[in-house]
Amino acid sequence: MNILLAMIPAFLWGTTYAVTKYATPEWPPILLGAIRALPAGLLLLLFKPSWPTAKQWPGIFLIGTINIALFFSFIFVMAINLPAAIAGVGMVSVPVVALLYAWLVKRQQPALVQGFCALALVVLAWRLFDPQHVALNVLGVLALIGALLTIVIGSTLVKKVTAKVHWWTVLTWQLIIGGSLLAIAAMVQAFYFAPQQYQFLTASINTTQWLALFWLVVPNTALAYILYVWLLGRMSVVEFTFGTIANPIAGILCAGLLINEQYASWQYAIMLLMIVFSVLPQGLDLIKRRMMIQKARN
Repeated sequence: MNILLAMIPAFLWGTTYAVTKYATPEWPPILLGAIRALPAGLLLLLFKPSWPTAKQWPGIFLIGTINIALFFSFIFVMAINLPAAIAGVGMVSVPVVALLYAWLVKRQQPALVQGFCALALVVLAWRLFDPQHVALNVLGVLALIGALLTIVIGSTLVKKVTAKVHWWTVLTWQLIIGGSLLAIAAMVQAFYFAPQQYQFLTASINTTQWLALFWLVVPNTALAYILYVWLLGRMSVVEFTFGTIANPIAGILCAGLLINEQYASWQYAIMLLMIVFSVLPQGLDLIKRRMMIQKARN
């Protein structure tokens, strides 16, 4: 049951790319990140007020900068510059970056299955992202790499900080801090560097855009992050990983429904294989653990 619940936030996050490209494709990524993060953080603060202590601020500020300000910027650059389905499927490459990070930084040797699946993901991604078959923007690809790195580094920081700070406080204030940084950056960009990108603000925002912004702030961020952190406290990371398969599936479905992105059968097959290989090591680990528990009971 928990795995099914874990699919909800993953699915909501997977809609980000298609919703953005459908409703706000010309909006600056920094502004979109600020709109998504800051109101969601303020909603959480209003729902359950919390305030970090003086010693807790540095860690939360760092998390807000990496997990929200940087990550949301990368996400919306991807959403605007990459095909929606490709952006969603590309995010399943997190295990590859996580293994490289653990190997190079923490000197942790990956297991054979993990290494095999990571290599398979690299080969499949190389085939899927072949410029001969998919039109890719270099900026979008760099943003994808940046997003993958911030997920791995940010997750490591969250584990350290939440060991000493209540998860709700971390969740609320990372959104507020990250959103505030993005709002400041957007204002600087609007007034000094690229005012032409903000000229659309002088016109009225249509109903579709208002609905898209509501979706990004409330279900996609506030609700999804609450459910995400709540579930992590009630299930293992391995179990939660299975829920993440809903992320690329949402990306593929929404890309077809909202912006009519269509791919060849072999491309959909590669997407499916990437999803499978991204969760295979955790799946085998979960099966092994349950077999050991069953054996111990008998």
